[in-house]
Amino acid sequence: MDSGRQQRRGNTRQRIQDVALELFSEQGYEKTSLREIAEQLQVTKAALYYHFKTKEDILLSLFEDLTRPIDELIEWGKEQPHSLETKREVLHRYSDALDGAAPLFRFMQENQATVRELSIGNLLKDRMLAMLAIIKDPDAELTDQVRCVSALFTMHAGRMALNEVDGAPEDKRKAVLEVAVDLVTLAHTGTRTHT
Repeated sequence: MDSGRQQRRGNTRQRIQDVALELFSEQGYEKTSLREIAEQLQVTKAALYYHFKTKEDILLSLFEDLTRPIDELIEWGKEQPHSLETKREVLHRYSDALDGAAPLFRFMQENQATVRELSIGNLLKDRMLAMLAIIKDPDAELTDQVRCVSALFTMHAGRMALNEVDGAPEDKRKAVLEVAVDLVTLAHTGTRTHT
């Protein structure tokens, strides 16, 4: 009986997250109230408060759940040799992780000002810096550092920018990944030729 209650609680939490993200994306974070989320779910505000006290709590839980694969990738990447093969593998795995968190990153892209003001803005920045440390050599020339930053930017912004471009989503994902890998490869080999 206890595991059933846990499962229902987990399902309710997931439903709250899904509805909230949908409303945040449609109306904007600032224009969405907890009352609207509760109404959409057809639950009382008290039931919603049982799981989340604030909108930011909901958003933070979404961020933590959907970026868990990125955290795992960062931990894995830190333990690997700083080789070109590792960097390429990190980018491939990162592309997969971004696919899993696509709705959240779409929301964040469309609500950048709000995200900067909330705690998830700093959490995202920390993850990006950790990813950068894995794909960038510590002694990289400035140009090669820019290539690595651009590779991560391409992984995020490239997907959004290509929404209006004709082509299958998988083809676009592969193209974005190819450009990111090219940039990191050039940075990796550029560093080797400068030292």
